[in-house]
Amino acid sequence: MRMKDKVAIVIGAGQGPGEGMGNGRATAILFAREGARVFSVDRDLASAEETAALIRKDGGDAAAFQADVTKEATLAAAVAECVRRWGRVDVLHYNVGVSLAGGDKNVLEITEAAFDNVSAINLRGFIMAVKHTLPVMQKQKSGVILSISSVAALSSTYPTVAYKTTKMGMIAFTEQIARQNAEAGIRCNIILPGLMDTPMAVDTRAREWGKTREEVAAARDARVPLRRKMGTAWDVANACLFLASDEANFITGVALPVDGGASLRGGD
Repeated sequence: MRMKDKVAIVIGAGQGPGEGMGNGRATAILFAREGARVFSVDRDLASAEETAALIRKDGGDAAAFQADVTKEATLAAAVAECVRRWGRVDVLHYNVGVSLAGGDKNVLEITEAAFDNVSAINLRGFIMAVKHTLPVMQKQKSGVILSISSVAALSSTYPTVAYKTTKMGMIAFTEQIARQNAEAGIRCNIILPGLMDTPMAVDTRAREWGKTREEVAAARDARVPLRRKMGTAWDVANACLFLASDEANFITGVALPVDGGASLRGGD
């Protein structure tokens, strides 16, 4: 029960269509299994409620809430409702990101609208979620802020521009928040997944590229050094659980790759 008596907000706790489970849903479920009360937040209320229902079916405590990360007011409302319901926020986990589905392209093809869209979801939403959660944690003199970047942030060959730059921006923001809030007992860390077998990562590409899921998955598996097999949402969730728990009590400002060794190849 590594999260016993803790309250966790998971933004992006729902998931899109496709096979398997996404990082946000897996993390919300694992937090609950380890004793946390989970506030399941997503722009798709039905999907957020589905995650909460899975938690409750498993014997956990969860509630769902609808928020659009491109609208600051809805993030503020989510934090306020969590505090109203449970009195505190021990963990904020921001698990929202978009690339191809947001219109991301290479630097010669990217449009202002697409860049602004990806930036608003990946980076600005994270900043605004932290903006409204920090006062709660500062008053408590404790709290953990987690988010999901990507090893794409470290890659000089990543093909699209908005995803890479916003994911690198998330790392810089994490370091800033970690240092500025350390004396208040607030920790801030970020996870960098590599090639993962999730609906967003695989099924979205299959639809965009006109390929089967099996073709996309096989190509991605071949690029992973560790066992030539993508990771799963549970690999990310386990890393989140460790960083959110008291076991990581002396860890802050860290960008942790969960990538099967992919970033060891010089960021390619």
